[in-house]
Amino acid sequence: MKALVAMSGGVDSSVAAALMLERGFDVIGVTLKQWEGPDGAMPVAGCCTLSDAEDARRVAAQLDIPYYVLDYVEEFTEAVVEPFAQGYLDGLTPNPCIECNRNVRFDALLDRTDELGCDVLVTGHHARVEKVGDRYRLRKAVDGTKDQSYVLHMLSQEALSKVILPVGEMTKTDVRAYASTMGLRTATKPDSQDICFVTSGDYRDFLRGMHPEVDAPGDVLDTSGAVVGSHGGTTNFTIGQRKGLGVSVGEPRYVLDIEPREQTITIGTYEDLLVDGCTAIDMRSTGSLPGVGDAIDVKVRYRSEPVPATVAEAGERWTFRFDERQPKPAPGQALVMYDGEYVLGGGTIVAA
Repeated sequence: MKALVAMSGGVDSSVAAALMLERGFDVIGVTLKQWEGPDGAMPVAGCCTLSDAEDARRVAAQLDIPYYVLDYVEEFTEAVVEPFAQGYLDGLTPNPCIECNRNVRFDALLDRTDELGCDVLVTGHHARVEKVGDRYRLRKAVDGTKDQSYVLHMLSQEALSKVILPVGEMTKTDVRAYASTMGLRTATKPDSQDICFVTSGDYRDFLRGMHPEVDAPGDVLDTSGAVVGSHGGTTNFTIGQRKGLGVSVGEPRYVLDIEPREQTITIGTYEDLLVDGCTAIDMRSTGSLPGVGDAIDVKVRYRSEPVPATVAEAGERWTFRFDERQPKPAPGQALVMYDGEYVLGGGTIVAA
């Protein structure tokens, strides 16, 4: 059996490759080059950098497995980078990592899995794939603090049948301990928190480089429409943001609405921020989707817990009603449906 392992240069994918060797697989390591500097080389800052690729190459050499870098810069730019910038211009808060998984990474890797004669695709994501009867289910990771099932909600039955996520059965502490025992150079490497194409560490700098107009100033409004302050550009804000509003009114205020065409943001109290539900589109399923009236859990932010909700509408647009009012989700983010620990699917939030 042959396994294609996506190696990011981090400890999780390094351990995933080592574990597949332990299981008796012939392993091939690959890194996707998705962004490049002015000279055509991989970036030197952010994540998915030249040093990350070098770490992956050295781990592959230590494990004595073939290793390749595959060029997907053009596809990534078209499917992820340009929509990311446009999303902010439209007042959204896009999640480029999810869009990459949805539209580039897994399609590319699964295609290469077949082309290279491999039987399975392996990644270092913290999640689990289980086979129940003749169906596959995507499950939360053993380590709840590192669970990444949210960003894998778009994986279909066909994809899940070929994907193995070996570190999803381990805690992060165990992953690092295993890497240390193996002497892997990535054992103590910090987890990357950056967007791969944002080399300055601040996505706003990247947006200014592509679209200088994002710095257009505008008004800060209250819920009555009265002007209570000014701002230096709507891309500095996201729904639910509390800090950095540039307005002092004696009690906390939150961003309720962003209107980039009018260059305004609207702020209000926490009570103003609460909503009864939200709407999502482009729904993907890991197997079978719930129906209208079904009770499920939904997660509308990566760093949050799923909350109980009911499917109120299904079709091209999906509407969900929360059991208890929740802070307004940011349009552009993913809504992911859960049945306990299992992912049902998800889509992109468009309204709340």
